[in-house]
Amino acid sequence: MNSDANPQISVVVPVHDEAGAAGPLAREIATAFAGRSYEMIFVDDASRDSTLAELRALQAELPALRVLAHSTNAGQSRAVRTGVLAARGDIVVTLDGDGQNPPHDAPRLVDALLAAPANVSLVGGVRAKRQDTGAKRWASLWANRIRKNLLGDDADDTGCGLKAFRREVFLRLPYFDHVHRYLPALMIREGFENRYLDVDHRHREVGRSKYTNWGRLMASFSDLLGVMWLKTRSRRPGAVSEF
Repeated sequence: MNSDANPQISVVVPVHDEAGAAGPLAREIATAFAGRSYEMIFVDDASRDSTLAELRALQAELPALRVLAHSTNAGQSRAVRTGVLAARGDIVVTLDGDGQNPPHDAPRLVDALLAAPANVSLVGGVRAKRQDTGAKRWASLWANRIRKNLLGDDADDTGCGLKAFRREVFLRLPYFDHVHRYLPALMIREGFENRYLDVDHRHREVGRSKYTNWGRLMASFSDLLGVMWLKTRSRRPGAVSEF
């Protein structure tokens, strides 16, 4: 049971088959946010290993830990959305469940967002020294360049799972599978601004990636077309007055 019924910050972590990684990550999040008003929500996306059991065993130790579970595997974006819908904080922080995003960077993103004007809705992490294979870094570099040119967004690293954003704005955005990779473009479409900070990145210690370069390419092609279409259908009302 969460010790803070009205937290300011909700840390949302989607996990799927992350046994051995999810527990240590939860403890790191607790250390990073110690003394702050927060909760952490791990969303288990129908793991086939002991991920869910390991997280549930930690709840007595970590009172801020909430554990949600999908009965059917629905993907990372749906797990993020499940967590955001359940979140009680106005500020949401997302991290990848594989542990490659060090949680110690997360409070910096939160503080930058809290200090920013209300028209800034997202502060994204940029992996300054990415600890992945050369092939993965190369594929990500080109994918980011193509996406940035086609969508006109301002993000150099949408694949970084570490982001802080305003929950209320996120819930305005259209939902589709893989939407987590297009949050900067969709925030701009909604009339908001983004900011970015360099963050650390580390090697995956346990488990393996759920994606391949080819799989990402195939999904990205159709997603890009969809987001480009969404941009053409956007109309903003300007200032809204109530009488």
